[in-house]
Amino acid sequence: MVKQANAPRMLTHDQIWIALDRLAARAGLSPSGLAKRAGLDPTTFNRSKRVTADGRERWPSTESIAKALAAADCSIDGFARLIDDDASDGRAVPLLGFALAGTSGAFDEAGHPSGKGWSEIALPSAEDGHAFALEISGDALLPAYRHGDIILVSPDAPIRKGDRVVVRTRTDEMTIATLKRRTAKALDVQPLDASQPARTIEAGDVAWIARIVWASQ
Repeated sequence: MVKQANAPRMLTHDQIWIALDRLAARAGLSPSGLAKRAGLDPTTFNRSKRVTADGRERWPSTESIAKALAAADCSIDGFARLIDDDASDGRAVPLLGFALAGTSGAFDEAGHPSGKGWSEIALPSAEDGHAFALEISGDALLPAYRHGDIILVSPDAPIRKGDRVVVRTRTDEMTIATLKRRTAKALDVQPLDASQPARTIEAGDVAWIARIVWASQ
């Protein structure tokens, strides 16, 4: 009997896009930041471009991949290693747009991702297995975060005065700010826009608070 060779493993749509996410993370960039550095339209690698309106998978072009590799100073062999699910450059974490993070059902009571709408992105590893990422939209958080930046949030990381945090209230409001003081009765936070006054949130109004441990720039 003639023994047949194993069929070559086909690359999947998700593998290619996660490899591009890992490439961006290794360069300290968001996917849109990598596209801009590569001289491409900033939306080239956005998650909204990965599936068409009618649900068909959209693949990145070989030209856009080549430009991204040049911008990140990565060889094709290096990119192939990023495609490997066990690549050490980053791990996949849940991702959601910040504008959608305030919707009901996006998180469970512990502040962990829940429900539909989440995708994945490869980011530098965090010790917290519940870590998740949020993509900034708009200019409300300038100059700290720009449109398209990605922040990595760790619900289990210890929080200290001066840390940047994400606070979710029991009315589903999401706030990104710097922690000034935390007591049993309230949180005092400073908006990232220093021109805005500090804010006090009563402890009973806080659903959860989590520290920002990494951000693409």
